[in-house]
Amino acid sequence: MARFELKLPKMGESVAEATITSWLKEVGDTIELDDAVVEIATDKVDSEVPSEVEGTLIEILFEKDDVVAVGETIAVIEIEGEEIETETITNLEIPKVVKELEKTIEQVVDTVSAPIAKKTDSRKFYSPLVRNIAQTEGVTQEELDSITGSGKDARVTKEDILSYIEKRKNSIKVVTSTKTEAPKKVEKPVVKAVPVSVNGEDEVIEMSRMGKLVAKHMVDSLQTSAHVQSFIEIDVTNIVNWRNKVKDAFFKREGEKLTFTPIFMQAIATTIKKYPLINIAVNGDSIIKKKNINLGMAAALPDGNLIVPVIKNADQLNLVGITKSVNDLAVRARANQLKPDEIQDGTYTVTNVGSFGSITGTPIINQPQVAILALGAIRKLPAVIETSQGDFIGIRQKMIVSHSYDHRVVNGALGGMFIKTLKDILESWDVNQDI
Repeated sequence: MARFELKLPKMGESVAEATITSWLKEVGDTIELDDAVVEIATDKVDSEVPSEVEGTLIEILFEKDDVVAVGETIAVIEIEGEEIETETITNLEIPKVVKELEKTIEQVVDTVSAPIAKKTDSRKFYSPLVRNIAQTEGVTQEELDSITGSGKDARVTKEDILSYIEKRKNSIKVVTSTKTEAPKKVEKPVVKAVPVSVNGEDEVIEMSRMGKLVAKHMVDSLQTSAHVQSFIEIDVTNIVNWRNKVKDAFFKREGEKLTFTPIFMQAIATTIKKYPLINIAVNGDSIIKKKNINLGMAAALPDGNLIVPVIKNADQLNLVGITKSVNDLAVRARANQLKPDEIQDGTYTVTNVGSFGSITGTPIINQPQVAILALGAIRKLPAVIETSQGDFIGIRQKMIVSHSYDHRVVNGALGGMFIKTLKDILESWDVNQDI
């Protein structure tokens, strides 16, 4: 018999660790290939870790609520045959010249910035995410060692170091002059939330983990981007009539329901190709122009939270392809079956506030993107119809679109022209086209 080490898989460039939320198998259970062994949660999505082999689960190395770094062994499975080696960087044979180069680099970095080591003399372990945060925020090794961890074996978690950094920012030590008086401590004003009075008839509901993450993401976005909105009314009568005409045949042929969402998504992808400077991200003082057009689709979950699955390379899909992607992502989002990479790398987000009856809204930008579009409810309204014979009043299907964008990098002209072009594309929809 041999042992196979099940490791926490890589779940995207920005994900360095995950929290164990539930073990789906127990020690002694038989494991089949691709069986889900454990449920994990990141700051982006909840997902399952499948087994890469068949065998028997003989050891579980982490408990529920433990934070695990990507690449760490989380369980051991006994299998038939020879030992399967899991290659790690410590097992690789590194040429002597590379080792000498690494040593030189470490000495230089030690002199300049005193980097955070993986382990210290106190034998404390720090996850890659914690070390990166410490390095970025200028937290010294001594400070890091002084933090009391709330994780397993007093391990310092992401929340611990962020809490420490926040407290450090709120208490700035000022170095005085050469006088013998003691250093003064200047307290930074802190805006505190007004305490909420709770009586015996009120119900206190703890926010879910995802709810807390969404709340923080929204507040951070408002503090990062200079939000501004543009609004436009679009006549979608031709689209409504065309969809009513083809939807039954489409369902019979493709086995998919044709909603308005993929029609709008296709038009938005076309508009982004005309205005690529809306498809960007901000990194410090630099602007990153995205090559791919990856449309995020905000989806409401049954528990009231929000998740944004992403349609990758939406501009390369026809209407059938976008429809299948929209329907598939929406169904699996509500069933909590999305994979981590299916909610990453979005470059522009669309939210449908009209599905809840709202005629418009002012959505918050999904960082690090710079714009988000809100689709309002489609309503029958009296409208002036211009013809060669004169103006008439008629009933038209109208929709208000709201465009929120980051005024640091997107000016009013670009933000307004973007939705004006979208309006032109949708209003010129050919009612005689085939799908």
